[in-house]
Amino acid sequence: MMLKELQMECKICFEKHDPWQMFKNSTCAHSFCYDCTTQHATTKIQEKHKTIACPETSCTSTLDINTLRLIIPKETLIKWDEFLCESTILDSQKLYCPFTNCSVLLINDETRNSVTRTDCPVCRRPFCAVCRVPWHSEFSCKEFGKLKEKKEDKLAVALAKKKKWKKCPNCNFYVEKVVGCIHITCRCKCDFCYNCGAMWNLYHGCGQRSSRLWRWWCRVSSTFLRVQNRF
Repeated sequence: MMLKELQMECKICFEKHDPWQMFKNSTCAHSFCYDCTTQHATTKIQEKHKTIACPETSCTSTLDINTLRLIIPKETLIKWDEFLCESTILDSQKLYCPFTNCSVLLINDETRNSVTRTDCPVCRRPFCAVCRVPWHSEFSCKEFGKLKEKKEDKLAVALAKKKKWKKCPNCNFYVEKVVGCIHITCRCKCDFCYNCGAMWNLYHGCGQRSSRLWRWWCRVSSTFLRVQNRF
């Protein structure tokens, strides 16, 4: 039997591949080439999926995690593990370091309500766990909030307007879209539209979402999207 007769067709790229070049899913009978499987899994991870669905549209199975870990790039795998770890933490318990060059995720111990000052274990800088800003020893949270509004708002709003930054509707951090589509995923995992600032959903408009071409570009360009926290 000729080798070509043994080749299998990938249902994603529709090209023929040798059996050893195919990813065989253990939970269903579908097979795809390693390149397409890796690209599919990487895209789903970037979209914050906890499990990776089989690419076959009529299949409800998920791809075998242990096998995927052997082919997914190391950097992507690390981000996925971090996301899976974060997903086990309740949103009410998530606390981010307010310094933008750190932004490490911490766990807010709700049983210690009397504690307001917290030192970030990574950057070692103190911040207020109540209002989630750099530590304000000379002011109460209420006093500092008013002071901050007066001093920072004018500068921040002016700079954000000049740079065309947008504010996350969930955590109020300014973000800058460098490249990619208008679908933004903030560091707090909130999805919103960079064009109008509204929460993102499948039916979001802005005059572009309904287009099939736009939906395709959103998926493709999400690989190259980089979001920077500003404030």
